[in-house]
Amino acid sequence: MKKILFIILGSLLALYLLYFAFVYFVPYSEGTRAGELIKFSHKGVIVKTWEGEISQGISGAQIFSFSVMDQEEEVIKKLQEYQGGYVKLRYVERFGTFFFWGDSKYFITEVSEENSPHFNRQ
Repeated sequence: MKKILFIILGSLLALYLLYFAFVYFVPYSEGTRAGELIKFSHKGVIVKTWEGEISQGISGAQIFSFSVMDQEEEVIKKLQEYQGGYVKLRYVERFGTFFFWGDSKYFITEVSEENSPHFNRQ
């Protein structure tokens, strides 16, 4: 009886680890987006995650929400510095997410400041 219980628990653990590895290592898509960085915050009650939004249109109707993993320290510092400016984001879209990664399936891997097509910032 104990042997069967250990086999079942071991199988469930192996399935969870396979799912975790699949979500982490297999991206659904990769790409870039540009827009005005309108929000970037460290939010959460028990587990804090980095969440942000860029506006991709003049009216603010096209909002792109994203998350940043904690190990991307350089990206976090740049996003805090570029708040309110026009940025270009490189992202990886995952099949799913976990509560300790962030709210979005889009994870930022690189950020750069760009010249805005809407206003001239000098």
